[in-house]
Amino acid sequence: MSLEMDLNQMSIREVNSRLQGYGEAVRDPVHISNPMGKHALAVGLTTPVDVTISGHVGYYCAGMNTAANITIQGNAGTGVAENMMSGVVRVDGDASQSAGATGHGGLLFIQGDASARCAVGLKGLDVVVGGNVGHMSAFMAQAGRLVVCGNAGAYLGDSIYEAELFVRGSVESLGADCEEKPMDNATTDALAALLERAGLNADAQAFRRYGSARRLYNFHVDNAGSY
Repeated sequence: MSLEMDLNQMSIREVNSRLQGYGEAVRDPVHISNPMGKHALAVGLTTPVDVTISGHVGYYCAGMNTAANITIQGNAGTGVAENMMSGVVRVDGDASQSAGATGHGGLLFIQGDASARCAVGLKGLDVVVGGNVGHMSAFMAQAGRLVVCGNAGAYLGDSIYEAELFVRGSVESLGADCEEKPMDNATTDALAALLERAGLNADAQAFRRYGSARRLYNFHVDNAGSY
């Protein structure tokens, strides 16, 4: 059985309040219908509950997610899975700008395209995009991985730190201090495992890898132990 919640009959506050802590004792899945582009849905969940949202969602859906497995059967607005800590968020359609912003952990999978600034300020989350990403994606990304199965827009990885970027298609341009890096066997194997986890049948060897040239650092990483 599943818990059914209809946003034609309940408010966002009521739905989110019901979801908070749900799954600590009861692990039945949750189905939310008629989201109709409403904002801040299913935010701050802290239990390993399965949540399916049937329809398009607005801003900041699944933000601050911890442990929950959230599937959005539609498109997502700005900031989906922002500041996500763990768990899995899946978007069956496209995502607007700043998807996965400042995410710390877990997996965000976007089946379609993602707009500008995807994975901005990334801090450890794995973001996998089945289509294209817009300009300034992975801006100031500190840790984690962004995998793009399509093409990347301008200024990819601008001011990047130690995050890893993988693009199968073309890159319009690289941002400041971002450069192409070699793909060794360990990196290829790790990427293949991530693609499999996202449910994608893609050849890891078809991707190119990008990361920091480390020219903008205030200290040199090889001397980190001396500071």
